Amino acid sequence: MTKNFTWPVRVYYEDTDTGGVVYYANYLKFFERARTEWLRSFGLNQDKLAQEDGLIFVVRRALLDFERPARLDDLLEVTVELQKLARVYLDLTQEARCGSQVMARAQIRVACLNLRRFKPVEIPQSLRESIQQ
Repeated sequence: MTKNFTWPVRVYYEDTDTGGVVYYANYLKFFERARTEWLRSFGLNQDKLAQEDGLIFVVRRALLDFERPARLDDLLEVTVELQKLARVYLDLTQEARCGSQVMARAQIRVACLNLRRFKPVEIPQSLRESIQQ
């Protein structure tokens, strides 16, 4: 649907476990950062969206597969690829790569919610158009 977005993430000591590899839950943080920057690349400021429009994006589903261990000081490229743009949610594929090797892969569903009621609402048309270009 759209080309991959890539965001660099360096692995720091705080990202690793006692085995010296990235602690599995930290991949969720890496994926979140990349999604935030992906949305920012469309001119979307999530804080402004919440404050002015009362809308937020939340992770509804996350399915992760871990392929190889990333280690301290690795420079990862974290990708975001849109799979489906529905009325109230986005389905995304994300990968954390080190060079040509996939370290972790995720299928993420992000839903648009009304901040006050925490109920699903339609993704704003202006954002839909930006994402589809």
